[in-house]
Amino acid sequence: MKLSIRSPAFAHNASIPPRYTCDGEDVSPPLAWSGAGPETRSLALIVDDPDAPDPAAPTTTWVHWVLYNLPPASTGLPEAVSEADLPPGTLQGLNDWQRTGYGGPCPPVGRHRYFFKLYSLDTVLPDLGTPTKARLLEAMEGHVLDHAELVGTYQRQR
Repeated sequence: MKLSIRSPAFAHNASIPPRYTCDGEDVSPPLAWSGAGPETRSLALIVDDPDAPDPAAPTTTWVHWVLYNLPPASTGLPEAVSEADLPPGTLQGLNDWQRTGYGGPCPPVGRHRYFFKLYSLDTVLPDLGTPTKARLLEAMEGHVLDHAELVGTYQRQR
């Protein structure tokens, strides 16, 4: 079975509802996943925007959320998940606002794409403190068994 990720709040390649952005409550959307194989020891989730700051001329990938060591038996995250509500053992990394937790879409111009990337790993990673996306990807190197992506889009209505 192949790893998959989805959200009941929006379809793949569809618009993310404002509730999950800086124009709304800026809470995390509900996520559901399946297909982590029996060899999976942990999961990691990275949410980023490769279209920053302007999709017509992107210069950076903005990181919105970094989670790792999600238990392999977990099947998703509820809407507006708090640190206390994360599955036991889950650790957080830094987003590009230099804080842990979810930071929703808030594009300065144009319609951006937001990639919710789920990875199944053959290990439980050591406590990396509050790693950046780059540090987490480095620690995951050689341990990724499978990955899945959910893409949502958002453009601010001004």
